[in-house]
Parts: sequence; C-alpha cells; structure tokens
Amino acid sequence: MDTKYIFVTGGVVSSLGKGIISASIGKLLQARGYKVTIQKFDPYINIDPGTLNPYEHGECYVTVDGMETDLDLGHYERFTGINTTRNNSITTGRIYKTVIDRERHGDYLGKTIQVVPHITDEIKRRMLREDEQGEELDFVITEVGGTIGDIESAPFMEAIRQLRWQLGRNAVCVHLTYVPYLKAAGELKTKPTQHSVKELQGMGIQPDILVLRTERHLDDGVRMKVASFCNVDLECVVQSEDMPSIYEVPVSMQKQGLDAAIMRKIGIPVGETPAMKPWHDFLDKQRNAKREVHIGLVGKYDLQDAYKSIRESLNLAGIYNDVKVKLHFVNSENLTTENVAKQLEGLAGVVVCPGFGQRGIEGKIIAAEYTRTHDIPTFGICLGMQMMVIEFARNVLGYKDANSREMDEKTPHNVIDIMEEQKSITQMGGTMRLGAYECELVKGSRVYEAYGEETLISERHRHRYEFNNAYKEEYEKNGMKCVGVNPAADLVEIVEIPEKRWYIGTQFHPEYSSTVLHPHPLFMSFIKACF
Repeated sequence: MDTKYIFVTGGVVSSLGKGIISASIGKLLQARGYKVTIQKFDPYINIDPGTLNPYEHGECYVTVDGMETDLDLGHYERFTGINTTRNNSITTGRIYKTVIDRERHGDYLGKTIQVVPHITDEIKRRMLREDEQGEELDFVITEVGGTIGDIESAPFMEAIRQLRWQLGRNAVCVHLTYVPYLKAAGELKTKPTQHSVKELQGMGIQPDILVLRTERHLDDGVRMKVASFCNVDLECVVQSEDMPSIYEVPVSMQKQGLDAAIMRKIGIPVGETPAMKPWHDFLDKQRNAKREVHIGLVGKYDLQDAYKSIRESLNLAGIYNDVKVKLHFVNSENLTTENVAKQLEGLAGVVVCPGFGQRGIEGKIIAAEYTRTHDIPTFGICLGMQMMVIEFARNVLGYKDANSREMDEKTPHNVIDIMEEQKSITQMGGTMRLGAYECELVKGSRVYEAYGEETLISERHRHRYEFNNAYKEEYEKNGMKCVGVNPAADLVEIVEIPEKRWYIGTQFHPEYSSTVLHPHPLFMSFIKACF
C-alpha cells in the first residue's frame, strides 16, 4: 500500500494537546498492524530546542541518534514504542538553514530564493520523508506546532495545502480546536472552532476530521452544529475531554471511532476494532492502584514540563508497582542545611534532577547529603548524579572544595571534569555528548539486578562533563562504587552506594527510554525501594 499521510494542526489556542492526539492516532493505527512514524514541525527559528530555557519550551528530549528535540517526541515514543530520530523533529530554522546552505553551494543555479517554492518545497520533502532511504511506512503523522493564524506557521500550512492536492486520498487533515465553557452563560461556545476552521479554509485547507478539546462533555447537538458549520461529517467530529490520565486518550479516541474515520477518509477497509489488551491491562493497573508513594523532585525549574519525561517515567513505574506516585517539587535554590529536613519530610524517595549551570546546585548537594545520611532512596540523573559525586567528595572523602569544572574552573579537586573532546568546542547548540552510548554493568550490582542481569546496556546522553577517573579508586575504597562504565571511552556512567537502600546516580538519562508498555528498569527498581 502507498504511504498515507496525516496532518495534525491546532486552532484557537496553543497547548491543547496536539502531541497527545498525534501519539494516540499513532497508537491506534499501530494496534491495527500498521507501521507508523510521527514527526513534529515547529515554526520557531531555533535549529532545535537544545539551547532553549525549559521555561520557553519545556524539557529538551533527546533521540537515540543524538538530536535535541521537542518534548512531544517523548509522548510519541512513550505511546508507540518507536524510536524517533533527527528526521522526526524539524524546525523552521533547520528548513531555512538547509535552503541557505544549498544556495551558498550554488545548487539553485542563480535563481532568486523565495518562501514559495523553495522553503515550501523543502518542507514538503521532509513531510514526505524523502530523505529516508529504504524506510517502508504505512502512515506518517505530521504534527505542526503553534496555532492556525500564526505568521511563522504560514509556510507549513502552504506546504500542507499543496500536499493535500498532490496526494489526494492518501492525505488526511485532523484539526484540533477548543470549545470553551462560559460559566456565566452556562453554555459551551463553538464560535472559536468555527473561526479557526474558517481561517484554515482561507489557507486552502479543508479539515477532514475535527477533534474538539473540551472540559465539559459535548452532546450530539453541539457536534452536529460544528459539523454543519465547518463542512465536516458528523462521524468525523470527535471530542477530547479532560481525562484522569493522558493514557486514557487513545481508548477514548478509539471508542469515538477516530481511527476508523481516518481509514474511511483514506479509503481503507475499517475491519474489526483492535482489543489493545496490553494497553487496557495497563489502564486497569493505573485505576486500581490505591497505595500512594510520595517522591520529591529536587531541581531549579518549578515547571511541570521541565522534567516531563522523568515525571512520566516515575508515574509509569509506580503503576507497574501497583502504587500511585505523588510528585512534589522541591526548589533546590531554596534548600539549606537548616530547612532540608522540613523540605524533604514525608518523602519516600528523592530524584536529584538534571540541568545545567550554577543555579540551585548547592541545594542539590545538600539534598544528596541528607538522603545519603538518612538512607532515603535517591536517584540522581545527569547533573543530579554529578552532585551526588561532589557531595560524597566533600563529606566523605574530605575534599571540602571539591566541585565540577562547570561550576568552578579553578577547583583543586575537580571530581567532575569537562570531557576531553569538549575542550575545544565553542558553539553551544548540538555539540554535547548526545544520543545512545553503551554501558557495561558490574555483575552483582543493584543496577545489574535492575536491568535483569544484563551486562551491556545502551542509554541516551546529554552532557559535557564527566566523572574524573583520577578519583575512581578513592571513591570505590570509601563505598561509592562505579558500577557502569562506557567500554569505548572508559567513562563512568553509573555510581551507587551498595550499603544504602537505593542510592544510585546515572550520567545518562534513563527517562528517555521509558514507555507505557515497557517502563524503564531503573525507575521500576527505584520505586520498588521506596515502599
């Protein structure tokens, strides 16, 4: 069968959940036996979100091939289990850079370079995934960031308009809009949706399917009104109500026939509705979990999306351990030796979060000391692991001035040092140690047991600094073991203190490879140690 293309756009306001809807569509089509990929096109000029502050755009998600991408790719991977790559995350910046590089190379033979056709042609090429050799896909789902009417998204809309004509029935447009409830009037209002669709139609795109984001249930009368005013079949008007969990969304979409509507529009026989038993089993576990486990996230970003993958990985591990994980943000900037006991009171476990820069690191070190000395299960990730290493040097090895070269260039005890290959790098974007690298585990260690007694694992990285091997013997002698090492670079990837209930730090980011049907073994082991 020819590859089919699904374009997901959004209207009225941003943050409606296009990523969740795109991931849900991918999951439903996968359940029908189709090979699917999902890609995100972001209209901002940055080459990638790697240099963006999390307050701007949430967490930066890293693919196996080392691309810094939008957090929606995390949703895609958690829902579908597919491994995304640099080809699944495109920004306006990357599009323009490709076109400009070609122009500088002389590829356009002296022509004037314009948004149409040169920029739109490059967008179309990437939407069709023409740069992927030998990739056989049944469906390509393309989510376009931002909101209809944004100036910066206009070239993407023009590319979709052209592709709709070019692809005919092999393309479907799914438009996500918002139906607000006016409390004073006691009414749901469809006018914003009508305006959004009208704007889309003004760009030459008629949506095939409407997904109505709503906080209140929409009756058939509201759906019929939207269908009538927006030229969409009633069966193609689907509502996306607030759910207790984002993982309920695919089931809700399936019940309303979203996947069936897409297949009918494309001209594929609908067939039987897939049972999706593993997914339903997971949801049953989620609903039936009664016991609560309280976990603290020690970090500097008081923002839900800043640690999105960590939060989801903890929640998933909790569900598979039959507990509800209740997360509590602990601002590391405000942590002191005087208030740490109060701040961490009642927590069954603590995650020392990743990040960059000086701000809030002393609080992370204080938290690591408190949890180590009070034997509270602790999971340090990336910078979090480095803070655990520094804390141990200061308070166990006796190096009171121990630090990372990132924080103090002149520290005499640089237990965390800049990686050799990073020393000559001056550019910030996309220059860290990024993507999946191998790690050899020490047999008999807690991480070895957590991974199911595997000796060689592969995990994703995003860092410039590393454990300084000059201190390795001293750490080992005093109780902090280096139990995971990259075999190629001899880089310490994992430290643990075996005598503690669970005190482990990883240089890599395990949260990037935790999915709904395959929660990450380290998060599973950590949560298990917390109750």
